[in-house]
Amino acid sequence: MESPSPLTLDATPAGPAPAQPGLRRSMGARHLVMIAMGGVIGSGLFLSSGYTISQAGPLGAVLAYLVGAFVVYLVMACLGELAIAYPVSGAFHIYAARSIGPATGFATAWLYWLCWAVAIGSEFTASGLLMQRWFPDVDVWVWCLIFAAVLFGFNAVSAKFFGESEFWFAIIKVSAIIGLIVLGGAALFGFRPLSDGGSHPFLFENFNTAGGLFPNGFTGVLVTVLAVFYAFSGSELIGVAAGETKDPATSIPKAMRTTVIRLLIFFVGAIAVIAATIPYTEVGLDKSPFVTVFSANGIPFAADIMNFVIITALLSAGNSGLFSCARMLYSLADEGHAPQAFRRLTRHGIPLIALSVSMVGGIASLISSVVAPETVYLVLVSVAGFAVVGVWMSITASHYFHRRAFVRGGGDVSALAYKAPLFPLVPVLAFTMCVISLVGIALDPNQVAALYFGIPFVAGCYAYFYFRHGRKRSTAAVH
Repeated sequence: MESPSPLTLDATPAGPAPAQPGLRRSMGARHLVMIAMGGVIGSGLFLSSGYTISQAGPLGAVLAYLVGAFVVYLVMACLGELAIAYPVSGAFHIYAARSIGPATGFATAWLYWLCWAVAIGSEFTASGLLMQRWFPDVDVWVWCLIFAAVLFGFNAVSAKFFGESEFWFAIIKVSAIIGLIVLGGAALFGFRPLSDGGSHPFLFENFNTAGGLFPNGFTGVLVTVLAVFYAFSGSELIGVAAGETKDPATSIPKAMRTTVIRLLIFFVGAIAVIAATIPYTEVGLDKSPFVTVFSANGIPFAADIMNFVIITALLSAGNSGLFSCARMLYSLADEGHAPQAFRRLTRHGIPLIALSVSMVGGIASLISSVVAPETVYLVLVSVAGFAVVGVWMSITASHYFHRRAFVRGGGDVSALAYKAPLFPLVPVLAFTMCVISLVGIALDPNQVAALYFGIPFVAGCYAYFYFRHGRKRSTAAVH
């Protein structure tokens, strides 16, 4: 890890930061919350939660998601302080460049861009496959292009239009989750007005399995925790949108707290209801557990309803990912570490060239996921997970060095608009848990390929930076 670059930090908190030239501060706290929720709530909850329960058991799955939510809280606490200190768009690499070193900032930016560029193609592909339920004669690639055009349009109009579209995308997903928790929870208490009978578990009797509370042992829980980290990825999108947020000192902390609380309720609540309703031996990746729960409660057209919701969830995640990719390229160009063409803005303040290049990256990964063998597709997904955990590590390390430099420079921590609690425990603990998850990847044959691709990619970013820019310690001024 690089030593922190020299910083000149004021001893008193700064006033509201000016917006970056061209980018508009048009989003409020509610937009930030829904952007984060939109990035997090996707196929990891609607499709993969069944696999999580089958591996960890009912109680183990709930514990795994609790641990995941705890790690998200730690990362978000670090992110909150940094996002107010540096309220700029695409800010992850700014945090690292200013607090750790410019090479780390460069690597962080391209790592996060890689994550979402790969994920965008995956979201489009999955959405196209789900559309075949209703339109079996239409090729998947046709739907992929349609969805790509729609999301490109949402992002190309204005940041506020993007925020509004993401707000309503997320509303649909959140409504489905609330419906599952309320209806599924009522059924566990014996209230099933739409069901025509059948065998239904009462309360948490499914948690007492034939193999005990942890039917696959605690190892199953540990492996699941690693996957759950990836399921929570996207919460950090609040930091990407910081440069286009009105009154960041107020909006960002509010959005952070709201996001963590809602993720805790939605994820843990949904998993608890699913695990209590469906025996862990009957869930997997072949069917969404949401469909099973709604069907068990007699909800008409449950499969079609959830198919629509899941498609919306995937497009919402892709919408947030495309926004993130474009802002990261814009920010890199603003720092002089990417072609200056990425800095060009439309009259509405949209980095259209950066947006277009990011869409091309998403379509490229989409094509490879469609035409390449299944193993290649799994590698792309695992690389995206590696990238997210790497960015989380960068955020927590940046916060550690930022706070330390701020205090050494005579800064008054009590005067900060927002400060992460229990320093340095929070950033150190979060960093450690992220490292453990990467070590776990090496032990999982289904995910180890992420290390084979991810580590050389990061090393290549550092090598290119030092070859191109040398070991200079200064970065461009933050606007």
